[in-house]
Amino acid sequence: MGARKRITAEKRKEAQKTISFAKLNDVPTSPRKMRLVADMIRGMEAFRALGVLKYSNKEAAAKLEKLLRSAIANWEAKNERKAESGELFVSLINVDGGAMLKRMRPAPQGRGYRIRKRSNHVTLHVDTLNKENQN
Repeated sequence: MGARKRITAEKRKEAQKTISFAKLNDVPTSPRKMRLVADMIRGMEAFRALGVLKYSNKEAAAKLEKLLRSAIANWEAKNERKAESGELFVSLINVDGGAMLKRMRPAPQGRGYRIRKRSNHVTLHVDTLNKENQN
């Protein structure tokens, strides 16, 4: 690797040191239901978001809580220290549609109605609150 390439790679690695993410693939719930819960915690401080998810009565909240705990643990492993309260926040959360299982349901007069069993993929990024991020 050349010197310039190594320098830019080190800069990129240092910039990514504050960001950590976790992915959850093929969650067997519709993306629309998951987005309702994701919108509740988007941009929120990480430990406050854990409290919101813990006391939410939506099924998707339990899955997002586990995913957020995983992202926090990934950040702690990357930075080799425990995260403090007020330090991390949910910087990005994406819910994308996943594979769809297509089934048929019997309908009157010999017809069949199509049932689409949806799934989704969730990506959650946690980041530290820097001076640059506050602007």
